[in-house]
Amino acid sequence: MSHLTHTAEGGEAKMVDVGDKNDSRREARAEGFIYMAPATLELVQENGLQKGDVLSVARVAGIQAAKQCGNLIPLCHPLMLNFIGVEFELQPEQNRIRIETCCRLSGKTGVEMEALTAASVAALTVFDMCKAVDKAMHIEGVRVLEKSGGKSGHYLAESITSSTPEYEVVE
Repeated sequence: MSHLTHTAEGGEAKMVDVGDKNDSRREARAEGFIYMAPATLELVQENGLQKGDVLSVARVAGIQAAKQCGNLIPLCHPLMLNFIGVEFELQPEQNRIRIETCCRLSGKTGVEMEALTAASVAALTVFDMCKAVDKAMHIEGVRVLEKSGGKSGHYLAESITSSTPEYEVVE
C-alpha cells in the first residue's frame, strides 16, 4: 500500500531522510501552457512588447526558479542541479505557448518539483510581461511529462501531444 512520504505516523509534515539512498542519474521533464489572445501571441513572437524579449526573460526566470525550489517548497531538498532547460513552442492554432522544462542531476532525490517549478514560473513570467496588453491570459496543464532514475524507476505521462525538444547532454 502506498503512503505519503512527507507525512509522519501522527500525520504531521516531515522531511524525508535521503541520506542512505544511493546517488543515481535523475531527470524530469514538465510542461505547462499559457493561453492568450492571438494579438498577444503575435507580439511575443515579434518581440513587440514594451517589457522586452518575453521568452528570454521567462527562460531565465524558469532556470532561476528551479535552482530555488528548495527555498520555495518547504519539504523539498536543496539540490545541486547539473542541467536546467526551458524551451518554448508557440502554438498559434491554440492561442498558446507551450513551455517544456528539463532538470537533471546525479543525486539521492528526484527533480520533478524543480521541473514543475521551472515550468510554472516561466509561465508566470510570460503572464507578467504580457499582462499590460492581455488581462485574460490563463495558465493550464502544468504536469510532469517524464521522470527517470531512482528506486521508483521510469514514469512517462500517458499522452504527450507535442514533439519533445532535445536537450544537449554535456559529459
